[in-house]
Amino acid sequence: MAGKRFGILAAMLGIALAHAISVAQEPLVGDPDHHAVRPPAVTFLYPEQVTLPAGTATKVELHFRVAPGLHINSHNPSVPELIPTTLTIPDGSGARLESVVYPPGAQFALPIDPKTRLSVYTGEFTIKARIVATAGNHLVEARLRYQACDDSVCMPPKTITVAIDVTGN
Repeated sequence: MAGKRFGILAAMLGIALAHAISVAQEPLVGDPDHHAVRPPAVTFLYPEQVTLPAGTATKVELHFRVAPGLHINSHNPSVPELIPTTLTIPDGSGARLESVVYPPGAQFALPIDPKTRLSVYTGEFTIKARIVATAGNHLVEARLRYQACDDSVCMPPKTITVAIDVTGN
């Protein structure tokens, strides 16, 4: 089992190295100021604002989209060494996560190892969080950490800000 995991990890490291080399050669999308910008692998869709009863854990569904042609590891990757998708809220935000329910991942096989099934998110997915907020208005900068890959290459892990205007009444 350890040999198989090592083989998968070695293959993924090789893929990541190949990606790092190919990224330098990929055309980039230009913004109006002519700076090179790579489209995000994962986008936070909504909600941007929520109103909660202060001091009470309240369910908030956070919606995300994985860019076409990409997948990210689920929260429970089938290979323990892979980086799981995680949501956090920093201390001092005026809100905290009481609990988080991640969606189940879809089964995916890499072309280099079709026998190994990975647990991934593609397209749109929803994380169900129970958030407790103190009274007042808080700009909460939650964080989503993930690792995006395509069929042959993985990118370095990334953390994006999930900005939510939380009002505790």
